[in-house]
Amino acid sequence: MQYMLLIMEPAGQRRERGEVAGRQLHERMLRFGDALRSRGVLVSSQSLRSDDAGIRVRVRDGKSTLIDGPFAEAKEIVGGFFLLDATSSPAGSAGLEPSANATLAAAARSAVASPIVRQFAINRNM
Repeated sequence: MQYMLLIMEPAGQRRERGEVAGRQLHERMLRFGDALRSRGVLVSSQSLRSDDAGIRVRVRDGKSTLIDGPFAEAKEIVGGFFLLDATSSPAGSAGLEPSANATLAAAARSAVASPIVRQFAINRNM
């Protein structure tokens, strides 16, 4: 079964952290991804841009509108993700044991592991 591990960061955390600390944390996250890859459970991972570079797509009455970030009402953002292929649960099979918690805690307010129920294709003709 595949799981999406979402890395949820407080909005603005990257700006407050600063460039040097940000690079150090990014290196820790890369090592975390390498450890998942060596266990054979990492399918894909990406770090996402901060909320000030985000774009929200709003659909109302069949019409889409693009809205540039940052988004003042956002309390947290998705900072990145790890797509895992685990046999039972992401904690047991993917190796998200307590030693990984320090890396995740440094990067995120929370990390949410959700099973992928089904895959779907995006209609690019919208």
